[in-house]
Amino acid sequence: MKGAISLFSGLALLAALGGQALAADYVIKAGHGTQTTHPTHLALVKFAELADRKTGGAVKVEIYPDRQLGEEREMVEGLQLGSVDMAVVSTGPLLAFVPQIGVIDLPFVFKDSAHAYKVLDGEVGQSLLKKMEPKGIVGLAWWENGWRHLTTKKPVAQPADMKGMKLRTMQNPVHIAAFKEIGASPIPMAWGEVFTSLGQGVIDAQENPITIIYSNSLWEVQKYVTLTGHVYGPHAVMVSEAKWSTLPDDVQAKLREAVTEATAYQREQSHRLEAEQLVKLREKGMVIETVDTAPFRTATAGIAESSKNIDPAMLAAIRSAGE
Repeated sequence: MKGAISLFSGLALLAALGGQALAADYVIKAGHGTQTTHPTHLALVKFAELADRKTGGAVKVEIYPDRQLGEEREMVEGLQLGSVDMAVVSTGPLLAFVPQIGVIDLPFVFKDSAHAYKVLDGEVGQSLLKKMEPKGIVGLAWWENGWRHLTTKKPVAQPADMKGMKLRTMQNPVHIAAFKEIGASPIPMAWGEVFTSLGQGVIDAQENPITIIYSNSLWEVQKYVTLTGHVYGPHAVMVSEAKWSTLPDDVQAKLREAVTEATAYQREQSHRLEAEQLVKLREKGMVIETVDTAPFRTATAGIAESSKNIDPAMLAAIRSAGE
């Protein structure tokens, strides 16, 4: 009997300890606008694992993909209000909150991915993240959405081929200005409306990284992918100041470590998936076209000078980093 009591007591203790291990002190609800196959979702899963391990189970990250917490602008507003704990979004909606971010949205401002990482992980990128703080948002890192390319219903070889083309863009004044210079008719539109609008002919074309094109099955409504690489698209990793301030300093430090590790992982996944998905898009019937980008560069060369809120010193620093 004593043995049975001891065994029962031991099992009860283990159950109690197990329950304590599973009970997180802090729950962070993280939203993003992409599919679960996108590298940003994969990186958030990695971040959740790292956060759990580094904090000894004190932090649990719950992930809400595919705009479950709202469109990107709504998630940013939620960060400000404290109704969203964490969000990873593209730069488009951020310009309404931190207009200076437009400098990294300029067409052809980055030479390659290494140049973009050097800038975003360095003084320029970190200073832009800090500009979010007065808005009630803590910027943690820059992840990768990818190099943006065109998808269209007809071939595009030069800017003249885009004259009058109804092209969906993000709600991003820098992108809108650039496509106007090329001759297109840009139409800012929330992402949730794009697939149906392409299918119904409301718009003719859109522009996005390969991972977005593939994960959203755009081969069903578009024929051509033109590899313009006209803009490098970052994803900003952000936390609500209201949530962040509830975390002890040591937990904040561990989460920053987790984000740094997840950043490297996210970029690796982005490169891997882009290469794999280009092949798959061809298999789905899309025509992948390369193009001489020189005429596009020439057409958009004056955007930096004509756009508002572009810091000349910051732009010079970005260009210098690529030399």
